[in-house]
Amino acid sequence: MPTINQLPLLSPISSGDQLPVYSPNNGDARRTSVGSLLTFFQQSFASPTLAVNLFVPGNGFNITVPTPVSNDQWMLLQPAGTLATGTITLPLNTGVPDGTSVLITTTQEITSLTIALNGATALYGGVTFLGAGTATAIRFYQPTNSWYQINADAVYGANVQAFLAVPSSANLRAAMTDETGTGLLVFATSPTLTTPIITNPTVSTGTFTSLVLVTPVIGAATGTSLSTTGNQVITGTGKQGYATGAGGVVTQLTSKATAVTLSKSTGQITLDAAALAASTTVSFTLTNTVIEAGDILVMNHISGGTAGSYLLNAQSAAGSASINVRNISLGSLSEAIVIAFAVIKAVSA
Repeated sequence: MPTINQLPLLSPISSGDQLPVYSPNNGDARRTSVGSLLTFFQQSFASPTLAVNLFVPGNGFNITVPTPVSNDQWMLLQPAGTLATGTITLPLNTGVPDGTSVLITTTQEITSLTIALNGATALYGGVTFLGAGTATAIRFYQPTNSWYQINADAVYGANVQAFLAVPSSANLRAAMTDETGTGLLVFATSPTLTTPIITNPTVSTGTFTSLVLVTPVIGAATGTSLSTTGNQVITGTGKQGYATGAGGVVTQLTSKATAVTLSKSTGQITLDAAALAASTTVSFTLTNTVIEAGDILVMNHISGGTAGSYLLNAQSAAGSASINVRNISLGSLSEAIVIAFAVIKAVSA
């Protein structure tokens, strides 16, 4: 009988090729195919493909993944409620077969999740948050001594994951990186805006800087300018005008022709009580840096003196206005009348 090195070399091997096998039950040597031997090994010695470990962790838990006896480890976390923090420690890298996968599932939210490497070089794409009913899956690659995220879904930052789990206005704001302001998310129809700061908006038949707002409720708005087209309509008992702080008062001295200074958009001027003859006009200068050439001064005699006895008129210039007061009664009047004025922006083109 030839020795093994005298036999011709067989290459390649097929499943039907024969091998000699000694059978103790029969007391002699017999033969079997390579395919039959492979099937025997797979059925008798293969490791299980999945090991499941169920935990009921508390806040601040630290759970270590068992050293794999199979290629896949399923860590099922079933806490009683939301957990603020927790740690999953991976098995020691020297005992992890290449290609080992770890699946972590939680039935409740874990706000801050740490995955400890335990000797591995890195974890690529690992999550730091798990929402209720979500999972993360990672796989070990021995040549780089690293774990890799293998979820099909994109891995988002903790704030984005928090918003996806609980889509509230506060969580959306935390997920954004270029937001401004605080409060609740605003939609187009009937929003309530509290103290918005509006800079150079353009309003045209309901269009607000290319954003269509339908019947918005604006509590108090501030801005530097407002450009509108079409009619601006006030309904109910509201009115348009100046807020407290825009106005002021000044008193004329010496005579009704004495100049006064009041740099306000609106205000009151108390004239000197000097006599003004019947059918006579007196003029004085109001120095006011708010006024521009072409602006209109709306004026009214609101108190002091005889009502209906005075005619008021003004001509605007850059930084001032000439105000004319005419006594239209039939006699001389010596009265310290009070004139209320408001500056209205006007243009000729």
